[in-house]
Amino acid sequence: MNLNLENLKKMFSAATAEISARENELSALDAVCGDGDHGSAVKGAMRAANDAVSKASNLKDAFFDAGFAAMSHSNGSTSTLFGSFFMGISDGIKAGAQELGGEELETAFESGLSSLRSNTKADVGDKTLMDALVPAVAAMRGSKSVESAFSAAAEAAEKGAKSTECLAAKFGRAKNLGEKSVGSLDAGAVSISIIFREFEKALKE
Repeated sequence: MNLNLENLKKMFSAATAEISARENELSALDAVCGDGDHGSAVKGAMRAANDAVSKASNLKDAFFDAGFAAMSHSNGSTSTLFGSFFMGISDGIKAGAQELGGEELETAFESGLSSLRSNTKADVGDKTLMDALVPAVAAMRGSKSVESAFSAAAEAAEKGAKSTECLAAKFGRAKNLGEKSVGSLDAGAVSISIIFREFEKALKE
């Protein structure tokens, strides 16, 4: 099965619903080391993105519009990073594309990660969303199908998110805590793991 627009709309809808349902949990995680607003920020960004995807007519436009909408929602770094990632995915998709196979999906998400890297110096080990996103995209490589790609990505994202509990923050307000930031999960990484898991589940329905 290839990824088509109908699939994508279900995936964004499911991810947005789960992020919204876990807003307080995500903000509580963020409050340990940060401003405590990540839940509301990521909910707003995903709701804006989901609304844009629901109106799109092809996959390239869907991801571009999702990114633009998320970025325009203005929720600080969350909007910028999510927007950059989605718009970067769009850059890796052919104009007017109605579906993506495994290799095309891999190319698109690699493009998204590349775009995101132009907006942050954070990487794996820095206790940010990159701890979940980088391994998730890497796990997509060489997958035999779209379903297996998202399944592998979801597993990798969850493992990456859990790894942040043992890390000291190097970015954002949390970096001021140094070693005191060890022992808590990074809210951004958890958000990424939620999104990939919901993408995977919706794709199977």
